[in-house]
Amino acid sequence: MPVTCVVGLQWGDEAKGKIVDLLTAEHEIVVRYQGGANAGHTVVREGKAYKLSLMPSGVFRPDVRCVIAAGVVLNPASLLEEIETLRGHGVRVADNLLISDRAHVIFPWHFEEDRLLDRQCGAEAIGTTMRGIGPCYRDKVGRALAVRVGDMYRADFRERIERIVRAKGEVFAALAAEVTLDAEKIYEEYRGYAERLAPHVADTTAFLLDAVEAERKILFEGAQGALLDIDHGTFPYVTSSNSSGVGAPAGSGVPGRYVEKVIGIIKAYNTRVGGGPFPTEQDNDIGERIRRRGNEYGTVTKRPRRCGWFDAVAARYTARLSGADALALMLLDVLSGLPELKICTAYELDGHRTRDFPAHVDDLRRVEPVYETLPGWSEEIGEATSFDALPDTARRYVARIGQLLGSPVEIVSVGPDRKQTIFDKQ
Repeated sequence: MPVTCVVGLQWGDEAKGKIVDLLTAEHEIVVRYQGGANAGHTVVREGKAYKLSLMPSGVFRPDVRCVIAAGVVLNPASLLEEIETLRGHGVRVADNLLISDRAHVIFPWHFEEDRLLDRQCGAEAIGTTMRGIGPCYRDKVGRALAVRVGDMYRADFRERIERIVRAKGEVFAALAAEVTLDAEKIYEEYRGYAERLAPHVADTTAFLLDAVEAERKILFEGAQGALLDIDHGTFPYVTSSNSSGVGAPAGSGVPGRYVEKVIGIIKAYNTRVGGGPFPTEQDNDIGERIRRRGNEYGTVTKRPRRCGWFDAVAARYTARLSGADALALMLLDVLSGLPELKICTAYELDGHRTRDFPAHVDDLRRVEPVYETLPGWSEEIGEATSFDALPDTARRYVARIGQLLGSPVEIVSVGPDRKQTIFDKQ
């Protein structure tokens, strides 16, 4: 299994970081291929929780090379803060980290644009984390006002900043926004970031292509979740990149034919942050219970997550979209103590029953979930070390999800610690 891809199949926050950390032991290189500091991965090691945003989750193994690929948008200040925090805890960050010179850079004007857009969205905002991710991707596509990591080392970097500041100033003035940008201050700040990051900057595309041709073991780490994919998610309540499995080749530069296994990560229930339709949401005592037991608050934003029953229609769609060969079912322990559990197996839309996920967000708002009810279990399962050690009803719940999604559940998480993970294959 030289090349594996780990992808979240819901609206993000599926506990991908834990699985990547565990699978890193079998790989030489771990790659973040999309997204930015809006992604929050939590890795628990020896009872201590580490919060990662830009750093690949493989950083805790010093013999593993961590790559931030070209598809990522980079906030240099956030990455440097993350590096220093990790070093303060004794985690080595040196030549084991490579940053693509093609990755695009987030600047102060991107934060201001995020703030202005959020204000204009009104009651149901798209769920931005206010970290400049969307505006940076917008400039990337627009090209003329974009800056890549490699550009910070060019002789014309100061002139580029001055030109962009003038252009952005005109935009803000047209919007009657009171935004002041100091080109010289921004240049000096980012020149300092560039100097500190210089030892890590490389042509990661060439590095990864050499690696796959040499049959080195690579693990691609997705950010957010497939339902937030810019092209295939619940648009417009999505992120600004291809967060499904289809984004790995584009973000990393490695052709999809090299990926031999895709592991889809799903929670045993569903959560969502921000606006947008959520057919199985439980805005009631059940949802609050799941939120409390699962500590469902954003890793990056600390916002409370909306919680609900498992949606097999949505997860089947993203499993197929991402080419999931196997599933990792996370946070199963959160459901302990509930007398019964529900799984959405179909939608009712305009009098018709369907297992297809709607392409338009307005149709998704109107669907009525069709539930299948299964018995719950009263036992706490955090000590279970094998699939057979789980209560019978828990095993039935896990197996049913695999059946509905059409892929086997090969990994079950029964607690936050690395040891609380079952690798039994059904």
